Amino acid sequence: MTTQNETTELEGPEGETKRAQIIGTGLIGGSVGLALRAKGWFVSGIDTDEAALQGALGLGAVDAAGVDPEADLTFVATPVGTIPDLALRALSRTSGVVTDVGSTKRQICELVDNARFVGGHPMAGSEQDGISGAKSHLFEGAMWVLTPTLETDEQAFATVRAAVKTMGAETIALEPKVHDEMVAQVSHVPHLTAATLMCLADDSSIEHRALLRLAAGGFRDMTRISAGRASIWPDICVANRDAIVAGLDQLVAALGQVREQVATNDSPQLLSLLERARDARINLPTGFGVADELVEITIPVPDRPGEIAAIANLAAELDVNIFDLELTHSGEGHKGMMILMVDAEMAERLLGGLIARKYRPRSRKLD
Repeated sequence: MTTQNETTELEGPEGETKRAQIIGTGLIGGSVGLALRAKGWFVSGIDTDEAALQGALGLGAVDAAGVDPEADLTFVATPVGTIPDLALRALSRTSGVVTDVGSTKRQICELVDNARFVGGHPMAGSEQDGISGAKSHLFEGAMWVLTPTLETDEQAFATVRAAVKTMGAETIALEPKVHDEMVAQVSHVPHLTAATLMCLADDSSIEHRALLRLAAGGFRDMTRISAGRASIWPDICVANRDAIVAGLDQLVAALGQVREQVATNDSPQLLSLLERARDARINLPTGFGVADELVEITIPVPDRPGEIAAIANLAAELDVNIFDLELTHSGEGHKGMMILMVDAEMAERLLGGLIARKYRPRSRKLD
């Protein structure tokens, strides 16, 4: 179904105001709108659900409803199964950059093979569903994964990255396939596990009516994510089936080992597992902190798509956070410069990786 807001074209403000378009004005799309409007952007919204769109207008998540052909940046914030078609439509109707917020990336990036498209996934959310749960600060301190490919235009990547940073999130670049494998392990499999545990408890509560009243903090914390929006998960499981199945197989095998340790009273092995898990949980990183000292790394690169993906993915592989990124282009010799700001303690690691890849980087400490 096509609604009026999908066919109405907006004029928008005149002048230098940055313009964003949100397709899908739910929790994530609404939060993107609120965050960008707070930074002075003009934001338009499109949604097949007229009530959701009116909610976004009422909340102040968007300035107006309709298609904005002059949008600098379009966010597709719909279920993953619908993202490719909507992203391609946005690319055909605007001259700006298009990104998405889907939690799977390989399939989307393969289907939306366009230099102006940059796959994205904000690692943030809420148990609240829809526009009513949208918050302008939802992404502050969150990790936002970007998945540039060899076809991605460098300036398109820089545009999305700058907007994400504006919303308070930290960015990391990963190859789409690597992203899906990692997210299956830390998001998709845990969600399915939480849902399964919750259903097991619900089944038992039929016979033991007091069971759910006895659910302690640990059980509630572990199953909290199962309260999220259920309708998005079948599409996610289809799009990332192989990685999720592999992750579930690993989990089943590991639980089989734990079962054996419990069944055979193997207390030493059980204690070892629990202590290892405790140490790993205590040392779980909470994100990238602000570096005490930064190093500027300047990298001469050919002025062509693919270079920013290669370098950003290398930094991710080496666990080096890029605090800032700038691109400069030269009119001579089809060369450009990529300027990165990284933690001084990690600079040598990245320099070594770049040299190994045949780049010729230069570095200097910032005062």
